[in-house]
Amino acid sequence: MDPASTARVDSWLWAVRLFKTRSLATAACRAGHIRLNGDRVKAAQAVRVGDEVRVRISGMERIVVVSRIVSKRVGAELAAECLVDKTPPPPPRTEALLLPLRDRGTGRPTKRDRREIERLRGR
Repeated sequence: MDPASTARVDSWLWAVRLFKTRSLATAACRAGHIRLNGDRVKAAQAVRVGDEVRVRISGMERIVVVSRIVSKRVGAELAAECLVDKTPPPPPRTEALLLPLRDRGTGRPTKRDRREIERLRGR
């Protein structure tokens, strides 16, 4: 196997600027926030051209396909060429505003409040 055709998944995520530091990418792998072709991976897992990487960052999932292998951090223009972003667009702002808001300091929701919240969410 040619060493230039593979790279560690945490190193690649850092190199293409999906994470600010390599240690953050490693921590995301340990926490199970990184999936390679549908499977959770460890930080040392090899990534190849054509692999689909799903990254959960700040509650949002990014779906990228590896188009080029890099192991050292590169500029933003070159990093954009190393992946194909297949992330669906975020939901419209109106859907995000449907979440119920509680006043600060009101304490935990009561059973009645919880039922109303679930009814609003459609559960």
